[in-house]
Amino acid sequence: MHNVIVTSEERMKKTVASLKEGFASLRTGRASAALFDKIRVDSYGDKSPLNQVANISIPEARLIVIQPWDKNLIGEIEKAIRSSELSLNPSNDGKVIRIAIPPLTGERRKEVAKLAKNQAEQSRVAVRNIRRDGNDELKKFLKEGELTEDEESRSSEALQKLTDNYINKVNQVLEEKEKEIMED
Repeated sequence: MHNVIVTSEERMKKTVASLKEGFASLRTGRASAALFDKIRVDSYGDKSPLNQVANISIPEARLIVIQPWDKNLIGEIEKAIRSSELSLNPSNDGKVIRIAIPPLTGERRKEVAKLAKNQAEQSRVAVRNIRRDGNDELKKFLKEGELTEDEESRSSEALQKLTDNYINKVNQVLEEKEKEIMED
């Protein structure tokens, strides 16, 4: 029974971590290297993550500089960024790629905030599904005589507290992201 709680908590932690990861790739008006986490670049017949073929730095709040370790990849990197969903306009001088992050329009802020809310809701649903799985497992143990009704009840309450805690964490992560989206 204790195992059910531990397993459920591990899964809930992963759900929140996954949400944070998803939020990292949502473009706000601020420069962030995490924007490029999902971008793959054609390098020597292979698709490599951008951060494995170049150095990404943020010298200013709205500027990203990408310096390829191999200058021959500069065109491929630029192409990968242009074809991504980020709607960014990179420019290169043959040595580095510079990307100015334009401030979000009011309309785009609303779209990004809506995307963030949807991702957060999916995470809340995932946390509740983990609770349901845990409760199903507890009922199975009760039926098989591995748990008493009191133990099952206490475990179920512990699972509910865990669920409430992780739903709150999802809400906090969403609140922080919304703040970031709405600030200039």
